[in-house]
Amino acid sequence: MMRDRLVLRGLALLATMTLAPLSAAAQSKASPPARTPEGKPNLAGIYSFSTITPLQRPDTLAGKATLNEEEARAFEASENTRLNRDLFDPIKGQPSAGYAPRAEGGVLSYNEFWYERGNRLTNDKRTSLIVDPVDGRIPFTEAARRRNAERAQIAISGFGNSYEDGPLADRCLVGFNSGPPMTPGAYNNNVQIVQGPDTVVVINEMVHNARIIPTDGRAHTKLRLWSGDSRGRWEGDTLVVETTNFRRETSLQGSTADTRLVERFTRVDADTIKYEFTVSDPNSYIRPWTAMVPLTRIPGPLFEYACHEGNYALPNILAGARAKEQDQAEAGR
Repeated sequence: MMRDRLVLRGLALLATMTLAPLSAAAQSKASPPARTPEGKPNLAGIYSFSTITPLQRPDTLAGKATLNEEEARAFEASENTRLNRDLFDPIKGQPSAGYAPRAEGGVLSYNEFWYERGNRLTNDKRTSLIVDPVDGRIPFTEAARRRNAERAQIAISGFGNSYEDGPLADRCLVGFNSGPPMTPGAYNNNVQIVQGPDTVVVINEMVHNARIIPTDGRAHTKLRLWSGDSRGRWEGDTLVVETTNFRRETSLQGSTADTRLVERFTRVDADTIKYEFTVSDPNSYIRPWTAMVPLTRIPGPLFEYACHEGNYALPNILAGARAKEQDQAEAGR
């Protein structure tokens, strides 16, 4: 009953924003009030978290936390070229950008027109979104590194035995950049925050994900959910959201259902929110680690992301894997 009321309250908040939208021009000119009627910082708005700053610091920049202006321009130019899909060789692929050669199962799908990744570093010219540990790298356990390698091999070979062998993103359940936590990706790096007296809703454009987060002090449930069970509280002027009880892994590489996530939303000015998240998972990481991503207000609107669990591609992928196994078996006779 309580959960139903929470869902209805969140839907009511969404309806209010949907039924009375501001024009793009009005949204771009109007600055949100600094405080809500309850005296809390007003976080409501539509934001982008696009940036070319990588989550982890590249090996080539080891020991260098920030870049100067000249270095930043060179890095941005190099990364924008490396990631440009129109420059990929469809036979050779671009392994450094995550696309294997065709001989290893790589498929060059979308061209650059469809991408909306960030093309600039964060304003402070950091070389990684990870700020702790100081090396800017995820502190994986050895077991997590082995799992990551196994999953990568399954993805490259296409030999999954079940729909459960693939990542959750393959079924459009969660993942990509929507999280939680939110991390910049190739496109749809947009989020809307709707704020009420005792509820905050975080709506990601990617995977049409809407997290309804109570801030009235209620305890976590025991339900395990794809996006986890989120509870919010105010620490001064910062909204702190703790998420546990994930059903499976999160969008973070190597994570498991035992992930504990703490997000912090702090309004810096009328157009910027400092978004920080700290991740713990004893199955995956030697120690907790923290990243910081700026959220920059944009006019909007958010658009529908047409990805769905019933996508026919997944049965075809599994059928192709079985056919490939049969071909290999017959060739070995």
